[in-house]
Amino acid sequence: MSYVKVFGLCVGMIVLAGCSEPTIDASSEKAMKASVTEVRDSLPEGERDKFEKAVQVLAMSHINMEDVLSGGSDGLGTMQRRFYQSIDGKTAAEVFAEADIIIAERKERERQQALEEIRELEQKRVDSGSAREKLKQFEVMRSRFYLKDRDFTRDAPVIELTVKNGTDQAISRAYFEGTIASPDRSVPWLKDTFNYDISGGLEPGEEVTWTLAPNPYSDWGKVDAPADAVFTVTVERLDGADGEPLYSGQLFDEDDQKRLDELKTQYSAE
Repeated sequence: MSYVKVFGLCVGMIVLAGCSEPTIDASSEKAMKASVTEVRDSLPEGERDKFEKAVQVLAMSHINMEDVLSGGSDGLGTMQRRFYQSIDGKTAAEVFAEADIIIAERKERERQQALEEIRELEQKRVDSGSAREKLKQFEVMRSRFYLKDRDFTRDAPVIELTVKNGTDQAISRAYFEGTIASPDRSVPWLKDTFNYDISGGLEPGEEVTWTLAPNPYSDWGKVDAPADAVFTVTVERLDGADGEPLYSGQLFDEDDQKRLDELKTQYSAE
């Protein structure tokens, strides 16, 4: 081989060696910090912040709270070693590529979790709708509210209810929402909940009238509604003979609907 060819080959090898990308040396904390800075500085200005964020993604991917809680400083050391091993010898391009994979996997996990939550919320809405149909079978035949005069003390609020159990289950406790409103006003005088523990329960088909006495120092005792105000009552929940919730229209509320709307806007359900 001629001198010229040998010289040319050597120059080529030197050029190739000089053009090789710098890599991260994670043999020690000091070496890693220095080499990360070197790799970062070798990048165009517009990619340096991206590189720093990619390194953070790799570091965060090795954080395991179980290790932290169970191992203390040993757990932190284990996570650090895993991170060093994962980044050792990598070029900037390889760091970018691995960070992209980690981010894509995380987004997919989040998407799957969101889709599962969407399914759960939609089922909750269906169950709540079915429960409300059942609640309609527990009829409020008559409702009345008034304040009873008492000498030397606050007037006593009284709720009179006539109900009929049209469900096929015995009911041990009923939960209601009562509204006192005037026909010509958009805002009610009072809207509040109350419940009644039914002594002996209410069997299917039974009808009964109750006279209930709310706490006179509650909102029921403070309401000052005009004579034309109307008292309406809706059934919100029924407990069965075992004392456990049987039907509840409160399973799916406004917060659930808001959360469902947000998830369906952000993620496309499959």
